[in-house]
Amino acid sequence: MANTQTSVPAFVASQVLTAQQQTEINTGIPVFATTVTRDAAFGGAGEKALAEGQFAYIEATNTTQYYDGAAWQTVGASSGLTLISSTTIGTTVASVTVSSAFSSTYDNYQITISGGIASTTVNLGLQLGSTTTGYYAGYPGVNVNTNASSNSSNNSASSFTLAGMGSANGLHANIFLLSPNLAKNTMFQSINNNFNDVFNLGSGWANNTTQFTAFTITPSSGTLTGGTIRVYGLATS
Repeated sequence: MANTQTSVPAFVASQVLTAQQQTEINTGIPVFATTVTRDAAFGGAGEKALAEGQFAYIEATNTTQYYDGAAWQTVGASSGLTLISSTTIGTTVASVTVSSAFSSTYDNYQITISGGIASTTVNLGLQLGSTTTGYYAGYPGVNVNTNASSNSSNNSASSFTLAGMGSANGLHANIFLLSPNLAKNTMFQSINNNFNDVFNLGSGWANNTTQFTAFTITPSSGTLTGGTIRVYGLATS
């Protein structure tokens, strides 16, 4: 975009400004593609130090933010949820990775998956970053027609194996991740069904203190086509 910046320079006396630098000044509030580029634009050599009262505009979420001295806050946010990203699933894909999903702006996140189809009735697994071990979770379920119960679990698995469900009728997931970008274990909760009379809950954790920024959704078999993965940040106050 025309106004996007990658740094917020600090000028010195008698410095001759380039046309680009003057253009950046004329935008008023500095504009960044994502919260990642925003965070990288302060405190480096020749850059402004991040301080209370700093504003920023984020193109990825179309939001204006301000720094309160401890964290970035969204201007005019009245909802407890802020849309971070919206990813459209392609055609007959074996997995979908959502990058720049988590940052220091929020501690906790909600992920929803809707629309689209799966090539067969499947579970949708969720992997954090590139970590392929240490996922623990339980998934109690019930068939709403027969009342038959079912249970499955992860024991140091390669992903949260039942984060969502998919079939020819659509994709479905409603996932909560607590602390994925903090240096703590990531806590996991999910509510989902596969449009085939089966309802499942999920709860667990990733035994890893990596500060994750991305995640991948993978069906247990077959492929996915269409649908949307949305990531929301949960307000801290």
